[in-house]
Amino acid sequence: MNVSLLIARRYFSSKNKRNIISIISNISMVGVAVGTMALIIVLSVFNGLEDLVRTLYGKSDPDLLITAVKGKSFEANEALMQRIRATTGVGLLTEVIEDNALLQYHDRQMVVKMKGVSDNYFAQSDIDSAIVEGDHRLTRNGENYALLGAGVQHELSIALDNRFSPLHLLYPRNTGKKTLSMNPETAFTQKSIIAGGVFLIEQHIDDSYIFVPIDFAQNLLNYGNRRTALEVKVGASRTIPDVKRDLQRVLGAGFHVYDSDEQHVSLLKAIKVEKMFVFITFAFILLIASLNIFFSLSMLVLDKKKDVAILLAMGATSRMVRNIFLLEGAIVAQVGAITGLVIGVSICWLQQTFHIVSMGMATSVVDSYPVKMQLSDIILTGVAIIIITISVSIRPALNASRLDLRENL
Repeated sequence: MNVSLLIARRYFSSKNKRNIISIISNISMVGVAVGTMALIIVLSVFNGLEDLVRTLYGKSDPDLLITAVKGKSFEANEALMQRIRATTGVGLLTEVIEDNALLQYHDRQMVVKMKGVSDNYFAQSDIDSAIVEGDHRLTRNGENYALLGAGVQHELSIALDNRFSPLHLLYPRNTGKKTLSMNPETAFTQKSIIAGGVFLIEQHIDDSYIFVPIDFAQNLLNYGNRRTALEVKVGASRTIPDVKRDLQRVLGAGFHVYDSDEQHVSLLKAIKVEKMFVFITFAFILLIASLNIFFSLSMLVLDKKKDVAILLAMGATSRMVRNIFLLEGAIVAQVGAITGLVIGVSICWLQQTFHIVSMGMATSVVDSYPVKMQLSDIILTGVAIIIITISVSIRPALNASRLDLRENL
């Protein structure tokens, strides 16, 4: 065994250490343990939130979304559709028309996001699993139905399957004039539709979206052959990144092809930025807790002056003496870090398995705080502890290696 490590271990476990040094060393270990535990737990919670966002939006998001680079709509002619369908890995292609519209029900009204989708939409979306009332089908027995977000239904107190009080959707007419007519009959195109079902996915979607058949949206908005987006379900034979790359090459520079993360890039980026700042904050807290290692090592150097002088007299090098105290600091940090890591991982596992800490809200989309442990977080925490330990241990170790042999014998 390395002589420096052996001596460092003896110093760490020695019962003859002065009481104050022992107390400060123990405080150092507890501080590192608590900091490590907190880092693992907080980073795992952010991972869980990131996964929760993907899961929630995944019920309505496609594998790939195609939009125009310029303008909010594009001509979806047969040649374009055939090029997309002929791309290897494209399992399903759904046409979408999405725009704001005014929704009226009795004497109430609100602006909603109306999303018109083709008949195969529910074959590529899991939104039908989020239905809390009614039926998800948009066409039944030749009649058109709307699928409403729970927030939209609550805001307007909408009753389902009420043919005597249908929903009225209004959209401004494109008359080519710069001013809008004050007469609603000439200023807006209006169509009626029956409320057929209610979904509950995520508050932003629930409070603003309604789904309608694409023919209904096409007639209301007077879009003709134009579409605002095309949604692609990728077949099992190929990966999403491969199909995305091929579609981008087929469609050219006039179209964007977004995967599921890119469809919510701002939200996911915000979570990652928050996670980064939380990591930096806790790393500083860990650094402050580790300053006790600096104090305990400094006092240990003073306490072991004669031991160091004897080692130097026996032929030990300054480098060996320096390594003894560096390793002493590393042992203190390692014991604390391993203890904190075990406790942090255990708490995260208990939360994942038994959902101990609840969200505390009846309206929350999940019952308990989401947690997901990642090996990269454990490695990152370990690297941070190593850097911090070296930073606070190097000064006392250098002081020990520079002791004057004649003054301390």
